Amino acid sequence: MTTVNVSLPDSMREFILEQIKEGSYSTVSEYLRYLIRQEQKRVAQEKLDAMLLEGLNSGESVEMTDELWEQMRSRLADRSQQQKKNN
Repeated sequence: MTTVNVSLPDSMREFILEQIKEGSYSTVSEYLRYLIRQEQKRVAQEKLDAMLLEGLNSGESVEMTDELWEQMRSRLADRSQQQKKNN
């Protein structure tokens, strides 16, 4: 692990210590890691939402049947095999 020094106003430091005292977290590092993980999840969800909206706005919709899913899986597998051969 890497160590990072962070400067905080006293009010934020007190808030973190309060969270630890309440038993939610055992260390400042644990609390900050939790906050960073939450932000990572939020950013990932934002990206997923943007991709889903892009897909919805990309053209006429097509009903997804089991047969169409299988065709797509097959094409993906073929493409993957072709890439392995080329590398």
